[in-house]
Amino acid sequence: MLLYMSTGSPQHKSTPLHSVSVAGAVVREDGRLLAIRRADNGTWELPGGVLELAEAPEEGVAREVWEETGIHVEVDELTGVYKNTTRGIVALVFRCKPSGGTERTSAESTAVSWLTPEEITERMTEVYAIRLLDALDGAGPHVRSHDGRHLLGRSA
Repeated sequence: MLLYMSTGSPQHKSTPLHSVSVAGAVVREDGRLLAIRRADNGTWELPGGVLELAEAPEEGVAREVWEETGIHVEVDELTGVYKNTTRGIVALVFRCKPSGGTERTSAESTAVSWLTPEEITERMTEVYAIRLLDALDGAGPHVRSHDGRHLLGRSA
């Protein structure tokens, strides 16, 4: 969904203020979490991407996880809403269970790995690690904002 700023004229719409992305916090039975190393910047993150206009969030997260990792998932529940205040991106994170497929890289990922929570905090920046850790705590959905590098305030 795109949000538009009102200009007073119903015929004139400005540039979208936010984009919506989805990501999967995929948790195996042994507690390991699925992560990718992004091809564009080399950072470790959870698999995800931009939600397509006619796509339901659950469909989008399943598609993005499969495209980036080769893993099919069952989407369980929304565990967090995260806003990047610098880039205007709102990310919806869903806890998922793997349901098939084989790990593989893609044009968007140079590595796919199942990490422990400890490895998550070592490899990921705080704004991405918290999304996976929030998905594990069962106290969500969490609502957090960040500036791309640091969390702002506390979870709602």
